[in-house]
Amino acid sequence: MHDFKNLKVWQKAMGAAQATYELCARFPDAERYGLISQMRRAAVSIPSNISEGAGRNSKGEFQQFLGIAMGSAYELETQFLLAGRLLYLNMAEVEPITAQLVELQKMLYGLKNSLRA
Repeated sequence: MHDFKNLKVWQKAMGAAQATYELCARFPDAERYGLISQMRRAAVSIPSNISEGAGRNSKGEFQQFLGIAMGSAYELETQFLLAGRLLYLNMAEVEPITAQLVELQKMLYGLKNSLRA
């Protein structure tokens, strides 16, 4: 349906996934199988669902996968806020990535709505 690599929302999602991996590398080793694992799965889920949805047969299926990606973006935003509360990251690190995720959520919402037209 779409060449997902050309979608700005996919490109932004890939950037957020990369940033997540880089930021999680600073967490305590004790979180390796806890918060780090959850955050990395959520981060990878966003661009993965965008690309999977783009490869589906209908706009409705694409919308469904964009909804899943949006849920993962909200999940990841919450996990970054928790990482800040736990002092694994300082607010100077949390604020840019959460702002990036909010922008990504808006882009996903916009793309999902545009498929309805």
